Amino acid sequence: MARDTLTRDQIIKATVELLDSEGLEGLSMRVLGKRLDAAATAFYWHVGSKDNLLALAADAAWKEIALPDLSTVGWRTAAATMATGLHSMLLRHPWLVQAFGSYMVYGPGKARHDDHSLAIYEKAGLAGAKADQAAASVFIFVLGNALCHAASASLARRLSQNSGNAQETMRAARAKAREIATGFPRLRARLETAAAGYAAAPDNSFEFGLKALLDGIEAQLEMPSMPSGVSEALVAE
Repeated sequence: MARDTLTRDQIIKATVELLDSEGLEGLSMRVLGKRLDAAATAFYWHVGSKDNLLALAADAAWKEIALPDLSTVGWRTAAATMATGLHSMLLRHPWLVQAFGSYMVYGPGKARHDDHSLAIYEKAGLAGAKADQAAASVFIFVLGNALCHAASASLARRLSQNSGNAQETMRAARAKAREIATGFPRLRARLETAAAGYAAAPDNSFEFGLKALLDGIEAQLEMPSMPSGVSEALVAE
């Protein structure tokens, strides 16, 4: 496909699909060229560099998150909706979790998300650094939950490439992990539960944690105003 018949949107869509199936480590201009039947030079002409291509793909993913209308829903409903939408997006695109540690993945799509997130906590009654802390706390919680899924997907790909039989390798590794766990009473008691899997957690753990976090933010809103000259740390003690 000649460069003048390709569009940037086509390239970004194909890049997201490649990343979804092969992960961050599977992205290359050569592989992308095979998918689109195009020369690598055509991609450079449209997107500039591999790093920029990844940033564009990441920003397309961020734009998938729906923004709740703050004129029709309360701050807590909006916060839960945003967090759940972010979590779902990161599960669809686990490579984006990988990318945070290696690439700059900031663009209009993420800015749109971050700005609306701050608006939610400002509507709750927080301002300045407090709104920033609330938004950051929820974001980091969601990212941490999505990390488990991303780690499992990345590990399965690596084991498949190295041994050709990821399931058998994982089975052997789990057997060794179970053997170690039998020496610890609380782990031993949970060997037959959902929490015993690699990077696993009991059902509804995300919902449990999100509720606890939003409960904590709501409790902060209900605290009395700080007396002048008295630190929050001192009051907490």
